[in-house]
Amino acid sequence: MKKYISILILFFLVIGFHACYYDKADLLYPSTVNMVCDTSAVISYAGKIIPLFQQQCYGCHTGTAPSGNILMGTYAADKAIASNGKLFGSISHTAGYSAMPKGGNKFTSCQIALVQKWINEGLPNN
Repeated sequence: MKKYISILILFFLVIGFHACYYDKADLLYPSTVNMVCDTSAVISYAGKIIPLFQQQCYGCHTGTAPSGNILMGTYAADKAIASNGKLFGSISHTAGYSAMPKGGNKFTSCQIALVQKWINEGLPNN
């Protein structure tokens, strides 16, 4: 009798754990591949570019001793680095430029497209 009870308990445990399994990978691990990158609207420097730079750049490129002597953090500084091509070359990991951010994840293709659009729009301070 104890043998049957043990088997029955084991059976319910296996069924119970199996029932708790949540196999919705698309909900658990949303893919950025299927996300839409909207670059159709005018890219806002304050709304899109600054938050991106705060996340990816300003940690190393602000203050009194910015990394690589590349100062960012103000519109004038950001515009200067974007105007000379170094910003886009670095974030897109183009040959001949220092790949940025150093030691961090590369900008996503959407983030690169946003920066490129901001540059192509004439670097507006909006």
